[in-house]
Amino acid sequence: MSLFAMGFLLVILQPSSGQFPRACANTQSLLRKECCPPWDGDGSPCGELSSRGSCQNILLSQAPLGPQFPFSGVDDREDWPSIFYNRTCKCEGNFMGFNCGECKFGFSGPNCTERRLRTRRNIFQLTNSEKDKFLAYLNLAKNTPSQNYVIATGTYTQMNNGSNPMFRNINVYDLFVWMHYYASRDTLLGGSSVWRDIDFAHEAPGFLPWHRVFLLMWEREIQKITGDENFTIPYWDWRDAEDCVVCTDEYMGGRHPTNPNLLSPASFFSSWQVICTRSEEYNSQQALCNATSEGPILRNPGNNDKSRTPRLPSSAEVEFCLSLTQYESGSMDKMANYSFRNTLEGFADPRTAISNISQSGLHNALHIYMNGSMSQVQGSANDPIFVLHHAFVDSIFERWLRRHKPMLEVYPAANAPIGHNRENYMVPFIPLYRNGEFFKPSRELGYDYEYLQEPALDSFQEFLIPYLEQARQIWAWLVGAAVIGGVITAVLTGLILACWKKRRGTFSEIQPLLTESEDYNNISYQSNF
Repeated sequence: MSLFAMGFLLVILQPSSGQFPRACANTQSLLRKECCPPWDGDGSPCGELSSRGSCQNILLSQAPLGPQFPFSGVDDREDWPSIFYNRTCKCEGNFMGFNCGECKFGFSGPNCTERRLRTRRNIFQLTNSEKDKFLAYLNLAKNTPSQNYVIATGTYTQMNNGSNPMFRNINVYDLFVWMHYYASRDTLLGGSSVWRDIDFAHEAPGFLPWHRVFLLMWEREIQKITGDENFTIPYWDWRDAEDCVVCTDEYMGGRHPTNPNLLSPASFFSSWQVICTRSEEYNSQQALCNATSEGPILRNPGNNDKSRTPRLPSSAEVEFCLSLTQYESGSMDKMANYSFRNTLEGFADPRTAISNISQSGLHNALHIYMNGSMSQVQGSANDPIFVLHHAFVDSIFERWLRRHKPMLEVYPAANAPIGHNRENYMVPFIPLYRNGEFFKPSRELGYDYEYLQEPALDSFQEFLIPYLEQARQIWAWLVGAAVIGGVITAVLTGLILACWKKRRGTFSEIQPLLTESEDYNNISYQSNF
């Protein structure tokens, strides 16, 4: 069956997960600042009649922020989502969603009580039919309107503080492109002024948790629109790659025969239109991206600025990055040194972990190497290679979590750039997710990576693991203490025995001999002692 035919057969309208719930994109909800839609199962807000959740005031973090954003009250994303809504659904147990109508990641079933673990696989390990199905699913998402979500085409001020809603429909794939744009866009300050040093998804601690949520939501939407509950995002392991091996018509689109900046017409990705790529135009108009088509995907892999990114990342660079023990450090932005996050993101040298923004390493290197739509932050998700790339970046994050087993407190609680503290809600997700909620192993979120899978452990082994890891970290001290303790015990034992023999000789002339049983008990007691 052709990809076109598969896509045609799969075109059905299903709910989508994303930014503004359609049920809350109206004057009444905006003026009331409340987004608590009813759950279809019982018709009550947040499924309250079925004990799925209830409409609650949003509790915002009061922790101080870093100095990178010196304004207050000028950006709709500050204290997300309070500019638009200050009451949303708070779901109970394993329920999740803007109306508590879904299950948390890693759970399924009518009551969300069944644990489920899915496995993400290397795209080159997929069979031809699995690979073709994945490509068809991508194309389906690009051509399926989102039923449950819309995007904002104006700021809250431009909406006249909610009395003039400005929203529009969007397809499922572009919904996620728009969310990535919205999280990373510049702040509009009025006139022609903007503030560029702001990003709610990059250049700070939330980079890895934010993209983890982004992929989980994207994965779930594909499962919904296709009805394929077993679907997982494949990853591209780009370590030591000499070129873009996924850039072929068989996979993500080859090079155009006459224009190296375009995709081959043999790939249906060549017909895709990009959105949200003209940041300077939006800034000059003090406007938001409204998801208007802006031309084809651009990609010219390898013809990038070699002085900035000479090649794709190596295995040795990934291993060095994984050896870093600090998740975050210093200013907690792109100038951070010895930070695992900053090194993996690509603002620090992957051989020294020293910040060097003139170079692009690891994650950033892939984006620059693609030399096209993926190389511009706000519009980078237009290229479908984006999801393959970020799935592998997430797997490196997962390796670090498993190796170092950090406590939640390792993730910064305060003084990170705006939007990146542990308890901050991630922009622009509704339902709401905090950064710290995704600073945990992937298996707790219902997925694993094929190349990281380990044998299943029983509950007792899982209980012992953290204690064994702590013992491993202090084994040298334990051995030293054991040796010293052994020496002291030997000396004390020798002294006690010498004293005992001396006293026995002194009293042997005036005391009767010990019976055999008495002698045995005395020796046993001393042995126990």
